[in-house]
Amino acid sequence: MARSATLIRSATAVALAAVVAASAGCTAGKDDPLAGTDLASAPRDGVRDGGTLRWAVDGAPGTLNAFQAGANETTSLVAGATLPAAFRLDGQGRPQLDTDLLRSAKVVRTEPQQVVSYQLNPKAVWSDGRAIGAADFTAQWKALRGADDAYWTARNAGYDRISSVTAGKDAHEVKVTFKKRYADWQSLFTPLYPKTVTGTAKAFNEGARRALKVSGGPFSVRSASDKSVTLVRNTKWWGDRAKLSQLVLTATPAHRRAADLASGALDVAEVDRDVSGKNVTVYRTRAASYTQLALNGSTGPLADEEVRHAVARAVDRRAIAKAVLGPLGLPDEPLGNHLLLLTQSGYADHSSALGTSDTKAARAMLAAAGWQRTALDPRSGAAAGSGAGAGAAERNQAAPAHKVEVSVVEPAKTVLRKDGKALTLRFVLPKSSATLNAVGDRIATMLSGIGVRTELQRVADDSFFRDHVAAGDFDLALYGWPGTPFPATDTRPIFAKPEPAPDGSLVVEQNYPRVGTDLINQLFDQAAGELDPAKARDYAARADARIWSAAGSIPLYQRPELVALRKDVLNAGAFGFATPRFQDIGFRK
Repeated sequence: MARSATLIRSATAVALAAVVAASAGCTAGKDDPLAGTDLASAPRDGVRDGGTLRWAVDGAPGTLNAFQAGANETTSLVAGATLPAAFRLDGQGRPQLDTDLLRSAKVVRTEPQQVVSYQLNPKAVWSDGRAIGAADFTAQWKALRGADDAYWTARNAGYDRISSVTAGKDAHEVKVTFKKRYADWQSLFTPLYPKTVTGTAKAFNEGARRALKVSGGPFSVRSASDKSVTLVRNTKWWGDRAKLSQLVLTATPAHRRAADLASGALDVAEVDRDVSGKNVTVYRTRAASYTQLALNGSTGPLADEEVRHAVARAVDRRAIAKAVLGPLGLPDEPLGNHLLLLTQSGYADHSSALGTSDTKAARAMLAAAGWQRTALDPRSGAAAGSGAGAGAAERNQAAPAHKVEVSVVEPAKTVLRKDGKALTLRFVLPKSSATLNAVGDRIATMLSGIGVRTELQRVADDSFFRDHVAAGDFDLALYGWPGTPFPATDTRPIFAKPEPAPDGSLVVEQNYPRVGTDLINQLFDQAAGELDPAKARDYAARADARIWSAAGSIPLYQRPELVALRKDVLNAGAFGFATPRFQDIGFRK
């Protein structure tokens, strides 16, 4: 999966996912959900040869080129089934050498420059019969390094650190030399596209949008439309033969999936509730993504770091995690790290840099920041002598019902005021997500306990991220991010300090709360350039502690992942971080 390229667009999908708030009785499979996967596991000899499996997806791929901005999660599924990869992930998010493509991959020199040697599997060939080789690695580097604006790339992270890609001592070795040390070199060349896709800007931009003529995985793309993508066995695949004859990825709305599973129109579908039944089993684990509370530090009361700290300390993260995850039988521990998830190797909780939930401490912080407590008028519920409440009423009347819904959570007895204004925070939520709205209501109630007034604005899904989160039009917002095994590379744009552009505008990348420090940037850069894994982890841990202290993003919980399977489906389920072995998926003999 091209995590570096998909991080931005995945945020939208994670933010709008309908996470289960209360569901019980899901049936676990053989795998341990605490280890990051829960699959209907079986040896290959127990899987029937042949058959068509129908897998529900949220939508058709915007492009089949995973390195373009129009790619989505369906693009990543197609890439995983049809293209070679240098490394794939295990259930704990650790990169594992993909021996179908590579015999080995290792750093062979660090001075004067870092050099990585890739030893290719001599059997590795594209579906057109051409051997996979240095020309494919070179073309992908040149397309993604950011030196040629003609290539419409989503991101260039890592490839921009490479100075050369060359053939090694024979046709089966590729040597990659870096101009700048790069700790996350294992993130590169996954997936690997043929040079026919990456060799020219025209081919890169247009050639793989609706068709992938050459493949290098257990499946090939037969057809792609607005409703589905059909994959078929790749007859030139040199690895374990795909068990399925066809794999059809079908765009299916969440509300239709239970019925389609029951009728047999679908075989695999991520679901938003327990749909277990006679012919369907639900598998569960903690997803490779998380939900956070974003505090916009660029404007309004939250521009004051002390106010952000107070708001963050008023939020009981443990209670929220318990409400969302507890009914599912999943561990209800809140997430204590911005860079690594609970199921990842190396995870550690650094939330102590902010402090635990403490309403008394939160009230003291607000008082120190100059916010004074004012008794509410018991007749109107507004602060005595104030017009509190009018703004929400006006917005509610003015906003079209199909666009924005507004509700207000008032403090119980007193409201905080400063310079004649009540402390009011505008909390933006996607209208369709029942879970995010329930969590938002719970947070607003928690904030009322410290005298903070909250206006909850529920907005249309198609405008939530584009018009509000990315535009900075919020005080508080709930949305998610995918996890990554390469945090020094992939999470830097999310948490690095925004920098002014030459035209005076602010370059925020994906740091939508617009909160950061020079030290956070420095620690990310040190982690990205440190080849000693222990030292790199230390830099990342220090960066995470500083992000907690800046209080622009408050992780709440690692999201649950529920996947329903027809009972004869094997080697599928809730993968979490793990890369599926598509060649092993199929039906019971």
